[in-house]
Amino acid sequence: MNLGAKKVFIEDIRKEFVEEFIWPAVQANAIYEDRYLLGTSLARPCIAKKQVEIAKREGAKYVSHGATGKGNDQIRFELTCYSLYPEVKIIAPWRMPEFYNRFRGRSDLMDYAKKHGIPVPVTPKSPWSMDENIMHISYEGGILENPKNHAPDGLFVKTKDPSTAPSAPDVLEIQFKKGVPVQVTNVRDGMQHHTSLELFSYLNEVAGKHGVGRIDIVENRYIGMKSRGIYETPAGTILYHAHLDIETFTMDREVRKIKQQLSLRFSEQVYNGFWYSPECEFVRSCIAKSQELVEGKVQVSVLKGQVYVLGRESPQTLYNEELVSMDKQGDYEPCDASGFIRINAVRLKEYHRLGKKVTAPAK
Repeated sequence: MNLGAKKVFIEDIRKEFVEEFIWPAVQANAIYEDRYLLGTSLARPCIAKKQVEIAKREGAKYVSHGATGKGNDQIRFELTCYSLYPEVKIIAPWRMPEFYNRFRGRSDLMDYAKKHGIPVPVTPKSPWSMDENIMHISYEGGILENPKNHAPDGLFVKTKDPSTAPSAPDVLEIQFKKGVPVQVTNVRDGMQHHTSLELFSYLNEVAGKHGVGRIDIVENRYIGMKSRGIYETPAGTILYHAHLDIETFTMDREVRKIKQQLSLRFSEQVYNGFWYSPECEFVRSCIAKSQELVEGKVQVSVLKGQVYVLGRESPQTLYNEELVSMDKQGDYEPCDASGFIRINAVRLKEYHRLGKKVTAPAK
């Protein structure tokens, strides 16, 4: 209000973020370029959705954002706004020449903020850009723009240094239903949480205590350039490992192959800002269908920056202990494998027979 705003809306949409955005990502095992769990990417459509709701309610014809003209967030915010409010006009200062010619970088902006008494959470000694939400925090810019520079001391805020984390693990039992966590129990002290927000917040607390969820990557932005980012995703990392395990335990092999391809597409769609696109809605519905029988409990150990799966159980498991046992034959004839192997070998024999002819030296 001191900076001139006529109205301020502060909305607590953490529960909505967890249930409508994080849970579908957990079901998908969503991960971009093998490591990034999409904390910022998932938050942007959630934020923009609420911004549009308020804009419509207030009769506003314009919305604005502070994303830079080089990054992914401008795309994520604006594609969401245009999807949910097609006639809206968007003001993006970082793409206006009169703005970016005046403010060449973050140091110019910090000087301006200091001169005009605008409180900002960065200093010349720690000028990196930070985006934090209940799922993660990201760090970019400043000395981090040189990919060989290590993260400075004191950078991380959500996770403890794994080298100084407790030497005794926390053992957690996470229960899933339709691919969504519905209960977490700490085996050591019996602590239990059931509601989505409490469950996720508790996993953040445990993972953070043990230094779980840190990554340092160079990724490919949708706009065409590579960027270096450091991320902390505590609870998301535990759930990624636990869900991956219970899904493999309960899902048919061929269905899962298809679902893995859909997960890759979903991750790229979310990263690129297409949450509200028809293709992303279709993929989400397919992934949700695949999760109908993903049910059960997974026990994990959380220790020194790592998550270790200890065991699992499920009423929907496709694992047949008698069938796979080395001590019982079960409903399986070992001699049948001979024909199975010979049939699969036909193609290999033909390939290598042809290969020998092609590579034989000329006389």
